[in-house]
Amino acid sequence: MSDHNVMYDEGPPLRERTQKAVADETLRGNLRNSSASWAKGRQRVSDEFGFEEMKARAKEIRTGNIKQLPQLLDQLTERVIANGGRVIRAPDRETAAEYIVNLARQTGTRVVTKSKSMATEEIKLNEALEAAGVRVVETDLGEWILQLAHQRPAHIIAPAVHLNRSEVAELFRKESGEDIPDDREALVAYARRRLREDFAAAQIGVSGVNLGVAATGTLCIMENEGNARLVTALPPIHVAVMGAERVVADWDEAAHILQVLPMAAIGDDASTYVNLITGPRRDGETDGPKELHLIILDGGRLALRGTEFEEALNCIRCGACLYSCPMWRTVGGQAYGSPYSGPIGAVITPLLEGTSSPRASELPFLSSLCGACHEACPVGIPLHDLLVRIRGAVSTTPHKRQRRGARLWAAAWSRPLLYRAGRAMTRIALRITGRRGRWLHRLPGPAKHWTEQRDFPTTWPPE
Repeated sequence: MSDHNVMYDEGPPLRERTQKAVADETLRGNLRNSSASWAKGRQRVSDEFGFEEMKARAKEIRTGNIKQLPQLLDQLTERVIANGGRVIRAPDRETAAEYIVNLARQTGTRVVTKSKSMATEEIKLNEALEAAGVRVVETDLGEWILQLAHQRPAHIIAPAVHLNRSEVAELFRKESGEDIPDDREALVAYARRRLREDFAAAQIGVSGVNLGVAATGTLCIMENEGNARLVTALPPIHVAVMGAERVVADWDEAAHILQVLPMAAIGDDASTYVNLITGPRRDGETDGPKELHLIILDGGRLALRGTEFEEALNCIRCGACLYSCPMWRTVGGQAYGSPYSGPIGAVITPLLEGTSSPRASELPFLSSLCGACHEACPVGIPLHDLLVRIRGAVSTTPHKRQRRGARLWAAAWSRPLLYRAGRAMTRIALRITGRRGRWLHRLPGPAKHWTEQRDFPTTWPPE
C-alpha cells in the first residue's frame, strides 16, 4: 500500500506518545487555556442564539445529505463542470495526491500555496509534492508554524493550539535569525512578510472545502485570516480537495450549516471570511484562477453509508468534540498520530483506514466514553456509541486475545461459586504482596499495564 494511502503516521506506539504528552506541563497548560476559551465562547452563543434548536436542524440537514449523497455528488459534479471547472472523483487518497502531483508536473509548477485543509493532510499532499521537487507553502498561520516545526496539526480548526506565543516566537527566531518579540502583532507581521512573496510566486493554489452546494456547484471555504482568498484567487490554477461527504443540497441548507459551524468551532456567530467560489474566471473577468479543479475524495467514506457507522459522515469538522474531550485536553491532538484527533478522529481514522490496521485501531480506546463529545457536537453524532461499536469491530490479534480473556472472565464470574473463589484468591494474593493501607506500584503479567499509569490498592475502599 502506498504511503499516501495511509492516514496514520508511523512512529512511537500510542502509549509512548500519550505518556510523553501527559508529562509535558507546558502542553497541558496550553490545552487547558484553549479549551477554557472555547467553553466561554460556546456558552455565549448558546445563550444568545438558541444553539440547541439550531443543532437539531443541523443534524436533520446532515442526515438527509448522507442519505442522498450519491445523487448530491452527481448534481454537484454536473454543476461544477457546467460552471467551467473540472471534477475528479478520487476513490482513494493515493489517487487524489497523484492527480495534484501530475498537474504540477504538467504545468511546470515549482511553488504551491495551500490554505488550511484537513483533506490534504489526510492524503499527505505536502509529502507527495515535496518528493516531486515542488515547494509547498502553508499559508494559514497555524499550519505555517507547524510546517516550520515539522509537526502535524493538533486540532481541526486551530492546528497550532498546543503551542503558546513564546514557543512560536522561539521557532520564528531560529528560522529567521531575527530577534522577533513574542507579542501577537509581531508574530503575525513576520509571517505576513514572509508569505507575501510566496502568494505572488505560486502557480497552483490548493484549498479544502467546507461545503459544496449541489444546486449551484459553489464551493464554500470559511476562514479567519484571508489567506484562503489569496490562495484561491491569485494563482492561475486552483485545486480544491473536498471530502465526499461535505456536500449539501441547496443554499437554505448551506446557510444554516455555515452559521452553526463557527458557533461550534470558535464560539462566534460568523467566520471572518466566507469565500464562495462558483467556477474559474469567466471571459471578461480579471480576477480569479483560469482553472478550477475539484477533487472529491472518497477514501472509504461512501462505504460507510448504510452501516452502523453512517452517522460519522455527518461531521462538519468544527472541532468542538476535541475541546470537550478530557482525553484530548490532556494529551493534545498530536498524540493521536492521525490528521483527525479527538473523539471524531478516534472514530473516523480506523473507519477510513480499516479496523484491521493495528495502529489506527488503538484510537477508539483513547476515550473515557463520558459522552461530553456527543453533547458538544453541533450535528448530534453519538460519538461515544460509535467508539464502543468500533471497539467491538476491531479485529487485530491483541484485541482478539483481550476479548477472549474478557469472555473467560465473564463466564467465570457469572457463576457464584467461581466468583466467591476468585474473590478469596484475590484477597490472599493482596495480603501476600502488600500490607493494609498500602498501594501496589507494579502488578505482574497482563495486569502490569494498569500500574504503568496508576497504583493498585491492596484494600477496598483504599485507605
